[in-house]
Amino acid sequence: MGTPSDEKQLHGELDLRQVTKQFGDAIAVNSFTQHFPAGQYVCLLGPSGCGKSTTLRMIAGHESLSSGDIQLDGRSISHLRPAQRGTAMMFQSYALFPHLSVLENVAFSLKMRGVDVAVRNRKALELLELVHMDGFVERMPDQLSGGQQQRVALARALITEPSVLLLDEPLSALDPFLRIRMRAELSRLQRELGMTFIHVTHSQDEAMALSDRVVLMNNSVIEQAGTPEEIFNAPQTSFVAKFMGGHNIVEVDGRAYALRTDRTRLSTDSGGVTAQVSNVEFLGRSVDISLDCSGVELVASMSDGDYNRDRIRTGDNLYVHWMREDLYELSDTSAAV
Repeated sequence: MGTPSDEKQLHGELDLRQVTKQFGDAIAVNSFTQHFPAGQYVCLLGPSGCGKSTTLRMIAGHESLSSGDIQLDGRSISHLRPAQRGTAMMFQSYALFPHLSVLENVAFSLKMRGVDVAVRNRKALELLELVHMDGFVERMPDQLSGGQQQRVALARALITEPSVLLLDEPLSALDPFLRIRMRAELSRLQRELGMTFIHVTHSQDEAMALSDRVVLMNNSVIEQAGTPEEIFNAPQTSFVAKFMGGHNIVEVDGRAYALRTDRTRLSTDSGGVTAQVSNVEFLGRSVDISLDCSGVELVASMSDGDYNRDRIRTGDNLYVHWMREDLYELSDTSAAV
């Protein structure tokens, strides 16, 4: 397929306007409103049951809307069948046909549309080359590793040339090493194709590594949306700070603040919050020091070099302090200490 033209890159502008999904009395998604410019890599992030997968399924047309509207490139797609929307979905299970070869799996949707065998096979081969699977065209799905099956599923989703590719937890079935490799592959593909990717995940690291924009959901609503840097460095609520990790929540002058753990400082000098070291966790390039501050736990992260110099031990009594400029005020008041 190669790199798309500038005109192709303009496709994939997605608008969700007050999108709501209700199952009986239960609200799965509540007034989801968000604009996604064409060509972005977007991650819908959040804990299980927050509504992110339901949102993806509504975009795909696999779930109806209770209210609201979804527009793609300026036209409403809310009442269209999945095949008419200009979207394609890659499912978590990959859902490859076990009785078809790799080539046949990728070409299948074009076969259903009546495309000539030579044309559909040529397009399938182009996509298999794009995902580095052109050497496996005759293999059956059970002869492939998990990562290889994922590449085939990606090629199959892309062959219809969608404006938006929807990915439902695409890396969750892979082992940690392969997951990191496939993150890089997804990022490469999205850049080369210039296509809008909407990717559902519960992994903070995955969302931070891949996305241009993160939409963090909680209890059926959007808790915060922004770039990965904005979400991590400027959390708006205690939920965001806690869910993204790497933050403590502290109270200063009756206000709740997020404080990054790597900017939480320790010393033997008085003047800060008294604490006792409850655990030391070596993480390779860094060390997390868990601290008991009169029954409230904080964490201080330090480099392995600083840890090796200071040699903090479990049971040590220390003082916790921070710089005022390292605090980010939260909109709620559920402070920890």
